[in-house]
Amino acid sequence: MSDQFVIETNDLVKSYGPHIALDSLSLKVKAGATGLLGPNGAGKSTMIKTLLGLIGVTSGEGKVLGFNIRTEGENIRSKIGYLPEYDCLNPGLDAIHQVAYSGELIGMNPTSAMQRAHEVLEYVGLRDQRYRKIETFSTGMVQATKLACSIIHDPELLITDEPSNGLDSRAREFMLKTLQQIVGEGGRSLLMASHLMDDVEKVCDRIVMLHKGRLIAQGRIEDLKSIDQEIEIHVWGHASELERELQNSGYEVRRTGRVMRVVRQDESTYAAIIESAAKSGAQLRRMNDHEPSLEDLFLVIMERLGYSVKSSAELFHFGPSSSKVDAPSELKEVGR
Repeated sequence: MSDQFVIETNDLVKSYGPHIALDSLSLKVKAGATGLLGPNGAGKSTMIKTLLGLIGVTSGEGKVLGFNIRTEGENIRSKIGYLPEYDCLNPGLDAIHQVAYSGELIGMNPTSAMQRAHEVLEYVGLRDQRYRKIETFSTGMVQATKLACSIIHDPELLITDEPSNGLDSRAREFMLKTLQQIVGEGGRSLLMASHLMDDVEKVCDRIVMLHKGRLIAQGRIEDLKSIDQEIEIHVWGHASELERELQNSGYEVRRTGRVMRVVRQDESTYAAIIESAAKSGAQLRRMNDHEPSLEDLFLVIMERLGYSVKSSAELFHFGPSSSKVDAPSELKEVGR
């Protein structure tokens, strides 16, 4: 395994009796900000726990920051900050003592931990609330406190699980900007698990996508988006007939009401759409190249895995192939 990756696994398997939570997971995560995506039950939480050395693996190998996940869990946890989704704070403590206590748990002496707690609470925007009890905090303030706990020891890698979930727009924006600063200005790495695609796209430039414990896509978001280039058309009348005509001509079509997206095969696709509209009697009100979002990418990949969904929310609570995409061969085959 190479030292150039902050996380690297090779054929990692974690099973609970007959249930396989991680299925031969092999991935390489570079320094920087990486989003961890996948529907419920994809194996994201299990993956995080194995990386932290909190649970043993059934087979395979893995390293985090150069440390072996099987034998060097304590070293890994000393270099990593973890912001969990679940409640992990003592509601009866004030923020300053909660954060300082987190520092002491990883080996900081009490004086250094308290000094550092003041610094990180100011960094996350809680300078004036540091002596308030956590039980009086809003959801945004609780998340900010959890973030302060996770970075008190200035970790090389920060792992966050749904960091912006449940936050109002102001707290959400502040959380995302803080994570961006940790990566951009602080030079640290981030693995961000989230079902909020817009948030991942704002903070991360790479993603890892899991499904049923398997790696289904990995790489730069911009490269992965090139799996499919689509043309968006707005149709008036005979939309179903146009959809069938395009499909009969060999084109992949995704439709929501009168809006369709047609996978662009080459320059001739535009003429084929116009010809199909004329044959079906449909009126084209608008036709333009579609700029895909991370949400679009997620839905395309899940559709190829057999899920007929209109939004990632249905799965979470979820063309031409790119040579730069690191994905299983069967996924690339579908795009040919």
